[in-house]
Amino acid sequence: MAWQAHFVKNMFIVPSADELASFTPDFVVLNGAGCTNANWQAQGMNSENFVAFNLSERIQLIGGTWYGGEMKKGLFSVMNYLLPQKGIASMHCSANRGEAGDVALFFGLSGTGKTTLSTDPHRQLIGDDEHGWDDDGVFNFEGGCYAKTINLDPQAEPEIYGAIRRNALLENVVVRADGSVDYADGSKTENTRVSYPLSHIDNIVKPVSRAGHPSKVIFLAADAFGVLPPVSRLTTEQMQYHFLSGFTSKLAGTERGITQPTPTFSACYGAAFLLLHPTQYASVPAAKMAESGAEARLVNTGWNGEGNACRCAIPAASLARSSTALPARCARRPSRCSVLRSRRAFQG
Repeated sequence: MAWQAHFVKNMFIVPSADELASFTPDFVVLNGAGCTNANWQAQGMNSENFVAFNLSERIQLIGGTWYGGEMKKGLFSVMNYLLPQKGIASMHCSANRGEAGDVALFFGLSGTGKTTLSTDPHRQLIGDDEHGWDDDGVFNFEGGCYAKTINLDPQAEPEIYGAIRRNALLENVVVRADGSVDYADGSKTENTRVSYPLSHIDNIVKPVSRAGHPSKVIFLAADAFGVLPPVSRLTTEQMQYHFLSGFTSKLAGTERGITQPTPTFSACYGAAFLLLHPTQYASVPAAKMAESGAEARLVNTGWNGEGNACRCAIPAASLARSSTALPARCARRPSRCSVLRSRRAFQG
């Protein structure tokens, strides 16, 4: 399909003319979205739709699903198999860089705020979803962004809204009779999306999506219970615990049958994309953090009744000056964070 080819052009790194002249694919994706597997039950599959890999032949097969994200997430799964075995962290996270060169990573499941929090007018975007961390620093696997558009507000998310222009590709949205898009309409699915090249964001790292070693590693937990504090400071051991646990919520529209926020544990905030044992994905970032001196934070992007002003305070290091309390066994909570007053939202 033409739109699927355009999606790939938006999302993957576009090769140069010289690279195309001698191009040999590292991996081949065969998208048969219109095909289904009638024998899925006999073969022990979950449904007639399928995403299959042959790592030896370097082929991905897609059948029965028209979701564009299957192509990018499929190759992300492949990267998750290859890179950790080379001592390179493969991470389901977004990343940005401050004016002083400080780098922050934002880990989280789909829909928990990676794109929104990393697309910051005061920081340069590296990428919004998939990154590696090697001896030289952080690098983006992709050449584009894949943002959720449900209830997209130009006032709240001006950079993402402004990126929706020629060559952006909207997916699953409802179009009004006059041709305009109703971003508030989730009647088809809550998982409405837009893909656009990184060049649609003004404030990006150039000329390539690469930066130095992170100083902050931030875990985004969309806490459906509203129990977690707005922000917590983590030791290296606590970082590994929370990274392996991956406590968060599946959000409406991100998986079949999910219509309400559902608490879940997803190892490394991306269990669906892991081909190796989760401990391999935790050990590599932990080693990189120890080498670089990066600090870890746990941020509740869920239902605590307040906005996430701490997204700016963490990369800016202002929370590091706050004293900490220890209300729970696995995280330190700053005792003071300006703007955030989530206790006011608690009722009982």
